[in-house]
Amino acid sequence: DGVVEGRRWQVKRLMAKAGAALSLQMHHHRAEHWVVVSGTALVEKDGVEELVGENQSTYIPLGCKHRLSNPG
Repeated sequence: DGVVEGRRWQVKRLMAKAGAALSLQMHHHRAEHWVVVSGTALVEKDGVEELVGENQSTYIPLGCKHRLSNPG
């Protein structure tokens, strides 16, 4: 966790085993920016799926229903 110029931020490392998925979520008070460090992620945002590869990122806006899965 940290604070930069009065803004709060948090860094989390998530790992999903091949074929696994995180639960569908939505946040009313925060947006998220995900960066794929290794492998490929299948990201669902408001029902639209997107493949995100290693060293790529995606933005999850406030109020967007989202989940991450590992198609590998």
